[in-house]
Amino acid sequence: MTAAKIGIIGGSGLYQMPELTDIEEMEVQTPFGKPSDKFILGTLEGERVAFLPRHGVGHRFTPTEVPFRANIYAMKLLGVERILSASAVGSLQEKYAPLDMVIPDQFFDRTRGRVRESTFFGEGIVAHIAFAHPVCSALGDALEASCRGINVNAHRGGTYICMEGPAFSTVAESNVYRSWGMDVIGMTNLQEAKLAREAEICYATLALVTDYDCWHEGHDSVTVEMVINYLTQNVRNAQLIIRDAVKRLAGASRDCKCGSALQNAIFTAPDLWPEATTRKLAAIIGKYRK
Repeated sequence: MTAAKIGIIGGSGLYQMPELTDIEEMEVQTPFGKPSDKFILGTLEGERVAFLPRHGVGHRFTPTEVPFRANIYAMKLLGVERILSASAVGSLQEKYAPLDMVIPDQFFDRTRGRVRESTFFGEGIVAHIAFAHPVCSALGDALEASCRGINVNAHRGGTYICMEGPAFSTVAESNVYRSWGMDVIGMTNLQEAKLAREAEICYATLALVTDYDCWHEGHDSVTVEMVINYLTQNVRNAQLIIRDAVKRLAGASRDCKCGSALQNAIFTAPDLWPEATTRKLAAIIGKYRK
């Protein structure tokens, strides 16, 4: 089934895309359980897209509770080939100010692996994807051009450090992350990027800077109201950027390597694949079973 070729994942504050038309809601069942919410299928700039609020409508899931595998597998079932993900982040460097946009090209994992599932594989089938470059550069190009189009202060490149949460960093942690050269900090995008690569879906993050992390000398003067105000402004900017990026991507050829990420990554011989696991992963490995 191809309901949409472009998927949009909205983060904190981004629970809808107001410019969508011809809207329908769809529940998608996956072998990994239910996604965060119903998908909103609609037309944006002439292209059918599948929108999903990462934390569910009303923000019901903590970062640890987000059903990442179900979300990405459902995108695959819908025929999605490219995912644009929006995420609120804190800044770890002076040059990334509140209201700026960052399009990171690297991730650093500080989550707890036994708590968060970051792979579809296991249960008799082993795969090791290449993840040196976790972001699709073609999607990054589209987001960068779209940021210029609405005249926001955008930064291409940088490292998104993904922490477990839900509490924010201590000052000691924040300063350590800065000393490591990390650029922005969030709680969700690392798992999405890994799973999208395993599902052979292009993936890129639009990181919305809402505040400086607690390392900044002005942090104590930042109020919740200020952060919410920044988030509200950033969400509207993100909606406009994603809308323009969809327009740029609609009909564009997919020349990257994301679509064949599993070609040489599955180590288990097909004749040894357990039937139950093969059925479970059919949407992503079916084409590799000979």
